[in-house]
Amino acid sequence: MKEIKVTGQKRTDLGKKASKLVRKEGLVPCNLYGEARKDGKPVALSFTASMAELRKLVYTPHIYVVELVIDGESHTAVLKELQFHPVTDALLHVDFYEVNDQKPITIGVPVKLVGLAQGVRDGGRMNMSIRKINVKAPYQQIPEHLDINVTDLRLGKSIKVGELSFEGLELVTPKEVVVCSIKATRNSIQAAAAAEEEPAAAAE
Repeated sequence: MKEIKVTGQKRTDLGKKASKLVRKEGLVPCNLYGEARKDGKPVALSFTASMAELRKLVYTPHIYVVELVIDGESHTAVLKELQFHPVTDALLHVDFYEVNDQKPITIGVPVKLVGLAQGVRDGGRMNMSIRKINVKAPYQQIPEHLDINVTDLRLGKSIKVGELSFEGLELVTPKEVVVCSIKATRNSIQAAAAAEEEPAAAAE
């Protein structure tokens, strides 16, 4: 996983009114959840971070392990949840989850298709059903993306999560979920029909 650093300041004044004032200053309310619990519920460390710093973390296809420096104190974390305004799409709130070297985490890792599929060479169209696969592992073992070789994938065929395996990773996405498939197109159907006609013509 790529690494990125984000600095923040602890919040003591909470609530909707306080959050609105924070956002007017170009800051985003955030929570950091870790091992700490109270009455069985996770305890959050509330802080703010500038939109300028969060932008490079939020608006990207990459996944990051984040070094959060809150009032000078460093925490290692990953993104847990993002909240956007339903109309303007403005970033309203960010939740982080603190990680360590021992405890596995579950996170969605981008899929990267490798090779030119046989079905595409035959005129078909590659269809990606999902962009990420959820994996479980200590954060140091999680790659930036999952490489899937599609070279031998033919027309009408698909690759499901259950057919994949990656060393050191437990795949959490259900096995029956289709990752990608080759759909027939008009050109591929015509090419297949022409290929069937050729042997017949040769036999006459």
